[in-house]
Order: sequence, then C-alpha cells, then structure tokens
Amino acid sequence: MSRVLITGGAGFIGSHIADACLHLGHEVVVVDNLSTGHRSNVNSNCEFHQLDIRSPQLEDVFKRHRFEIVCHQAALANVRDAMERPQTYADVNICGGVNVLECCSKYTVRKIIYASTAGCVYGEPRYLPVDERHPLAPRDPYGASKASLELYLPLYQLNYGLAYTTLRYSNVYGPRQDPHGEAGVVAIFIGKMLGTTQPIINGDGEQLRDYIYVSDIVRANIAAFDRGSNETFNLGLGIGTSVNQIFRSLCRILGTEVREVHGPPKLGEIHQIYVDTTKAAEQLGWTPEVSLEQGLEQTAHSFESIRKGSDAVSA
Repeated sequence: MSRVLITGGAGFIGSHIADACLHLGHEVVVVDNLSTGHRSNVNSNCEFHQLDIRSPQLEDVFKRHRFEIVCHQAALANVRDAMERPQTYADVNICGGVNVLECCSKYTVRKIIYASTAGCVYGEPRYLPVDERHPLAPRDPYGASKASLELYLPLYQLNYGLAYTTLRYSNVYGPRQDPHGEAGVVAIFIGKMLGTTQPIINGDGEQLRDYIYVSDIVRANIAAFDRGSNETFNLGLGIGTSVNQIFRSLCRILGTEVREVHGPPKLGEIHQIYVDTTKAAEQLGWTPEVSLEQGLEQTAHSFESIRKGSDAVSA
C-alpha cells in the first residue's frame, strides 16, 4: 500500500479519490485551502491540512510524510471567473503547481498524477473526437494555466526522475459537486430545479460537451498509480451531448416542468468537444462504466436526498 497525498482533497473529485484510496488500504493525506472544497467532504480517516498549494508550509507536509503518490487535483477551475482574474489563475494553477512539483522532487515522490482538462486545453477542436495528439490551443486563462503546468511535468521527469501521468478530464459530474461553486452544468441545473431559481441555458444550448461520471474519473486515477507513466490521457464518454439534452433529461428524471430559458453565450466557451479515449483503454486499461443516463439519475437522486435531509432538519 502507498502513502498518498491528494491536493484539493476536500473538493468534489478529490474527496471521491480519497475515499477510494482509503478503501484500497492506502494511507491518505489531504491538503485543501477550502476556497471551494468543504471540510465535510473529507473522510475522517484522512489526515487533513488546511493549506494553500502556494504556501511554503506545503514542504513541511511532504517532509513529514514522504509520499509515494501525489494526486494533484487542486486548482481554480472556473472559465468565466478566469476571464476576470487571469493573474490569479496563473498564480494558483501554475505557480502553485510548480510548488507541488518542487516538493515532489525534493522528497523523492515516485509519481504525480495531474488533473488537467480536456474541455479547455484543446480550444475549439480541429477535428472530433479529439485525441491526445490534437494541438493545445486554449481559449481562456483557466485552460491556458492547466496546459502550462502540463509542460512542466516532462521537465521534472527528465531532470529529477519524477514519473507523472496527466489525465485530461472532460465535464465531470456526480454527487458532492457544489451547485454554487465551481460547478458544471449538471449540478447547476439540478440545484436550480430543486430550488426556486430559473435555470438559464447559455446561448442556443446546442454546445456539445463530453460528460463523465465521477466514479469513472476515480478509477482512472487509481489505475494511474501503476500504469501510464509519463503519458497523457483523455477521459470521457467519447460522446457529444448538448446542454439542451442535459436540461431535458434532468427535467424528466426530476419530474419537473421548468421552462427552457436561454441567455447570452459566455465569453471563452467553445462550441463543441468530445474526446477519443482509445489511449486510456490501451495503456491504463480504463473505459467508462457509467452511462450518461445512469450518472444523471444517480446525481439527481443524491441531490434530492441531501435536500430532503436538509428540509427535515430545518423542520
């Protein structure tokens, strides 16, 4: 078993990875500054440090634990916010990421698994589905910051022997995603449909995205502990689904008749993308197991259960 650090481990994806690692018998430490994560997401069997990845104190955590694996999930991850605060996104996602890499190299971490984004590093695709050979051409500061740190990983492998696997996530959704934070459209729609706020579809709603359930992302991270070293992999269903389709599916699942209201398109967003995951299948032994319909149902029911529990407590 390994000693594992999960940066961003109080967040939506990171907390699910932490749970899976604990289930497999790994020793897990979580670092999160709680800017978007929640302390309640952190499993009580993890050691938790409320800490920014840019902090000099991060080195103390590495020095104490001597990690074998680092799952680097921590990042600012909001395209619209990034358009307003590009310097902050560079500071956190690039400078913070380099601080993590420096600690990894100094304290002889065996491998780092880096959460990048298939939805933003490629820009508007030249062809579909997008494979890993597609040129990187981000259209927003968030995507640019994630692509930038990718370029550092081979340098640390070459100069310090730090193995890495880069996982380019498509649009991840599932339980624990915060509908009020750095959320994807699935969580935002469900949150509004279960509340009293009208969901707004940006633009015409025909934007195509590749949606992937969080448990499939977790399995890919676990697979990368021992496979896919010094390689980059797309993760997604490999299917383009429109925002309109997501809206209508969730209306049906939740049994709601919310109106379909459209607003203006958002700056920096691409029109369509979905990915080729052949490489992940061949080298990681990974293929998605949860269909979009199954994942939307499980996510919606999770949100409903939380809401019912909150209503019962308030009553």
